[in-house]
Amino acid sequence: MSWKGDLIEAILEMEWEMFASVRAGGESAACQEDPDNFRLVRAANFLTWSETTLASYLNDLKLARSKGRNLMTEKYARMEGLIPPLNPDAAQLIERIVRKECLWAEDYLGKNPGAALARPIHSRDDAPGITSAETYSRAELETYSTQTLEYYYLDILAMSSRGENRVAIAADHMRRIASGEVTDWKELLASLKEGASGAGFVACT
Repeated sequence: MSWKGDLIEAILEMEWEMFASVRAGGESAACQEDPDNFRLVRAANFLTWSETTLASYLNDLKLARSKGRNLMTEKYARMEGLIPPLNPDAAQLIERIVRKECLWAEDYLGKNPGAALARPIHSRDDAPGITSAETYSRAELETYSTQTLEYYYLDILAMSSRGENRVAIAADHMRRIASGEVTDWKELLASLKEGASGAGFVACT
């Protein structure tokens, strides 16, 4: 497997370990019993990242684990407003990223009549039991180090300069895996190296 594949595999292992141990109200959720779906959704997104960004995020996960932090627990706590901002110094950068991701989602819906998203796009549509992609993304980005955020933003700028929609590409990755067009994200990664591409939308797990 390529270095990018190795990075994604290591990230998925550490993220799943953290995700599976999250407890809301002292109980686990049904999705915490489904590692295959978790890996599918997360990998579909990570395939759009550069190796530099992936390596930086993997380092974030390792550092968090060494300090006894669970980034997944922190993400969901931020989504619910239970803890203060995790990276206030990077607030402006996070907002630039969130705005671009929302614009990409809007662009996807505008160009694909009848398409649906797993989450509403904007925070104004948050409701009990419903978390928007904007709120979710902001909470997750706060768990990243400033270095990872800077690398991720460079990825976004590079994709924008090429006229690509990261949100759309990630969804097509997930569709191809879920439909059986490829067996898993590793086969998809190999096909991407051969020049495959596509479009769609994915919501983070």
